[in-house]
Formats: sequence, C-alpha cells, structure tokens
Amino acid sequence: MYSYLTQDLRATVLAELPVREDRLGIFGHSIGGHGALVLALKNPGIYKSVSAFALIAAPSQCPWGVKAFSGYLGEDRETWKQYEARELVKTASKFEASILIDQGLADNFLAAQLHPELFEAVAKAAGQAVTVRRHESYDHGYYFISTFIGEHIASHARTLCV
Repeated sequence: MYSYLTQDLRATVLAELPVREDRLGIFGHSIGGHGALVLALKNPGIYKSVSAFALIAAPSQCPWGVKAFSGYLGEDRETWKQYEARELVKTASKFEASILIDQGLADNFLAAQLHPELFEAVAKAAGQAVTVRRHESYDHGYYFISTFIGEHIASHARTLCV
C-alpha cells in the first residue's frame, strides 16, 4: 500500500485531476488514519496536510496493530518503528501543518485498540502541532465520519489553498 499510495495512486490523481503536485493532503480512518499519519510524516515533500478519524494511534501497543505489524513486517519490533507514527513524530522533521484527529468517545475500540492519547502526548512532546478532538456519543462508524468530514476537508483546504 505504501508504494501504491505514494507512487501509483498519486501519479493517477495528478494525471487525471486538476490538482497541484505541491498541494496534496491525505486522511484516513482507523488503521488507514494511522497509515495517513505515517505517509505524511515520512513524505512531507508529498503531503502538506494530514488528518485522521478514530485512528489506531499506537499499533505496537494494541492487538490489531501487533497482528498487522507481525504479519506484514515480521516479529522484529525495531523494524516496526519505521512504520509507527509515534516513533516517526519523534524522529522525523516536524510536519509543517497541524495534524487533525477526531475520535468518538462511544467508540467500542477506543480503550483497547485506538489510544489517541499516546500519539497526542508524543507529538506534543516533539513540538508537533496536533489537535485531537473528542466527541461524545460518536462511535467508529459511518455517521461519525460523515458528521465531521466537512471539517476535515476545510482543514485541508486551509493548508493546501494558500
């Protein structure tokens, strides 16, 4: 997925849509939200804005993430660090734009899998601008995303349309 998103899909978007190569953003949901952060932090020359919904914020610290990282990257946890947003935000050069994260507080996966507070703490300690918005009564699903997607698009537009 990494090369598909950073190379193949990017090339298609640039060829088919009226967008500027120097003004691309990325966002995602759940593990895709974590992936969006990883791509943005590792590729600040490609992505100028990033946001996430209900992201798995610390994959190496939750069952889903450990299963995925083990399956895709093997058992060496040092290898995982290059694909862990919490590690990247500590070591990468600061991402210029603020990172926007929305999390529903009624999300069944929040306590055991998502851990947005772990990413938030590391980002703030590293001097990375991050906004984590927590919303009562919202879960992990479509209604949550559909409620706040307009705000994410507006956030990206503020960064990209300068």
